[in-house]
Amino acid sequence: MRWWIYQALFAVVYVALLPRFLLRMCRRGGYVNRFADRFGHYPREVSEKLMELRGKAVWIHAVSVGEVYVAAQMMAALREQMPDIRFVFSTTSSTGWTEASQRVSERDVLIYCPLDFPPCVKRALDAVQPRAFILTETEIWPNLIRSCHRRGIPLFLINARVSDRSAPGYRRLRYWFGPVLQMFTRIFAQSEQDRDRLTDAGANPETVEVTGSFKFDTARRAPEKEASVRAFLAQYGCGGDRRVLLGGSTWPGEDEILVTIYQKLRSSFPRLRLVLVPRHFEKADAVQATVERAGFVCVRKSKLGAMPDILLQQAMDRGDGVIVADTTGELMGFYGNARIAFVGKTMCEKERGGQNMIEPCLCGCATITGPHTENFRPVMADLLASDAVLQVSGREKLTAQIWQLLSDDQKCETLGARAVAAVEKRRGVVSKCAREMIALLEERKQA
Repeated sequence: MRWWIYQALFAVVYVALLPRFLLRMCRRGGYVNRFADRFGHYPREVSEKLMELRGKAVWIHAVSVGEVYVAAQMMAALREQMPDIRFVFSTTSSTGWTEASQRVSERDVLIYCPLDFPPCVKRALDAVQPRAFILTETEIWPNLIRSCHRRGIPLFLINARVSDRSAPGYRRLRYWFGPVLQMFTRIFAQSEQDRDRLTDAGANPETVEVTGSFKFDTARRAPEKEASVRAFLAQYGCGGDRRVLLGGSTWPGEDEILVTIYQKLRSSFPRLRLVLVPRHFEKADAVQATVERAGFVCVRKSKLGAMPDILLQQAMDRGDGVIVADTTGELMGFYGNARIAFVGKTMCEKERGGQNMIEPCLCGCATITGPHTENFRPVMADLLASDAVLQVSGREKLTAQIWQLLSDDQKCETLGARAVAAVEKRRGVVSKCAREMIALLEERKQA
């Protein structure tokens, strides 16, 4: 009965959200040409390759960019220990697809995840027939999980977490989530609190293991991107002895906070320059409007050439310009060239939970977050315990911390060094989980 109720509820919710989904798809583009993947229908060349991989490939799923990085590290660790392994990689978002396409090999197959309706799931599983199924973080699709379980396909949930916001709901809906969570062969949880929340929701305690966060292994510096960004910044007044204050993966409202702070501090710190990297590039017009309302020239990386370069360069040389990096895939390059980094989605009430603070820490930035880092709770606990990151409660305290860091080079450098050390100390989780996963698959094979 519960499954029939779930199908009905899923259908109602999906239809209700469809207009919003289609609007976002049109804005971002990307997966219109592969929309049939959602229903388990694939292009001929993809179907032929899937037929080749039946019973051999591991299916790994990641919803979007952050989860793709986690899944990619797991693929790399499994490949290191099993060189002949092949993957079917599925994602949900167009941005996830873009990142995943750079990480799968020619021997693998990239698809969009099917809708969680029984016919769509059945067609996809018939086509893929994986030897194991791996989901990342909080991806719980009941029909897909149940169908894998009924076919005897081992199920793994990696880097599992339950957010503060989701925990009460999981516990209240234990009747629904419990049977699904009990179908997993192994759940690798980020923290003891995540383990407790998963078992409270009905997961079998014997299958849940606390490993720590995969995200410490996921972060990688990007020397080529850093060099490219360094050349770009030097061209626009941010080279040499300039100090870059970077807003990384900012959300609406946070750009205005950083622009206001820059207005206050630039006269006291003439070498300071502000660079904003919005989380979603399609919101760059709004960020530009914020910059220009404050009286600055906006240098948008995606639109260079719209104004004569010499005018933009002069504005940046005077400190009258703000760079908006509205391109994709370059954030690590900007972190590698920043003196101080503010991590987005941590300051605003409406959009909260935090973006990845490990990346600027790895790059040696003096890293600051706002109070809302719920999506990275175990990571923040580790970084705060190591005095590797600063967390502030509002814009006034953010301004004060940036002022202190700009006034004290030694403090800034020491904070960055502690951040690098804290990240390096916590690596190795992915390889450990890969070894255990392979051992479990071998046990199944021999049974």
